[in-house]
Amino acid sequence: MQRESVSIGIVTYPGCMQSAAQGLAEMFALANDISRQNRIKTHFLVELYSIESIRLNLQTGNEEPTLLQIIIIPPDMKGTYYPNPDQQLLKWILKQHAAGCIICSVCAGAFILALTGLLRNRMATIHWLLEKEFSEKYPDVQLDTNKLLINDGDLITTGGPMSWIDLGFELVAQFGNAKVMRQLGKLLVVDTGSREQRYYKFFSPKLDHGDQVILKVQHSIQLNYGKPMTVKALSGVGFLTERTFLRRFVNATGFKPVQYLQRVRIQKACELLEASNTPVNDISSEVGYKDVNAFRKVFVKIIGLTPKEFKRRFAAQNHS
Repeated sequence: MQRESVSIGIVTYPGCMQSAAQGLAEMFALANDISRQNRIKTHFLVELYSIESIRLNLQTGNEEPTLLQIIIIPPDMKGTYYPNPDQQLLKWILKQHAAGCIICSVCAGAFILALTGLLRNRMATIHWLLEKEFSEKYPDVQLDTNKLLINDGDLITTGGPMSWIDLGFELVAQFGNAKVMRQLGKLLVVDTGSREQRYYKFFSPKLDHGDQVILKVQHSIQLNYGKPMTVKALSGVGFLTERTFLRRFVNATGFKPVQYLQRVRIQKACELLEASNTPVNDISSEVGYKDVNAFRKVFVKIIGLTPKEFKRRFAAQNHS
């Protein structure tokens, strides 16, 4: 879809990531330059909106706020604003959305978007480290932190703090021109290919659940992940019946024992792939998979890349 002018408002709330706000404004300015060079009519009109300017605009007696086509909520750099944002901001977002504006959030900006109620029963993503906090606060949002960007039409959410770059490319392609987006990526020397947030995740097991028996089993898995393990053997570590063990393990960790063990093993494999030149076959065996094909299958399921693709993307170029 191509439009001659696209109005964008970027919210600069207290503590927001200024590099994201300013960087997006500069991305759209560069997109405008590329469009002119290619005689493409699309022009992005960008304005930064402080909370004060939004508050003044919504005061009784003031004229109606300028209606925008896109609003962007940047990441919360300090993590202190999103739990309790200004009500005027939420009111402004709802008013703009009701008039047809697309609302976009980056990283923790999704908390602000969720507070408006617009994400209820909708697909969204957020930084994977914030998944637990967000899910507990907004269980009615269909969260998928494997995705880096979810474009759900009138709502667009992205994951990590630097995913504002991906959002910028998405908007340039959607409201401008895919050719401009690709040229913008080349100018910035940034890959415009799609990627997923799960490439960057690392498994951090939940250990503060308070179930000491299950914690003992988790410690055993951490020490012996490279050895064969069965549910029967793991339940024996905690002196529990298999049925009781399965119920308590899922309640404490959020995973079934097999899923948990897979994540521990794949996390160890990622660390080895990043930090060493050990062949994939040897890493497979070291983390408990004698069948390298089974290892690759589980690796792709969890990470979204093959072990070789992961190594090419993340491994240090030189090892001592």
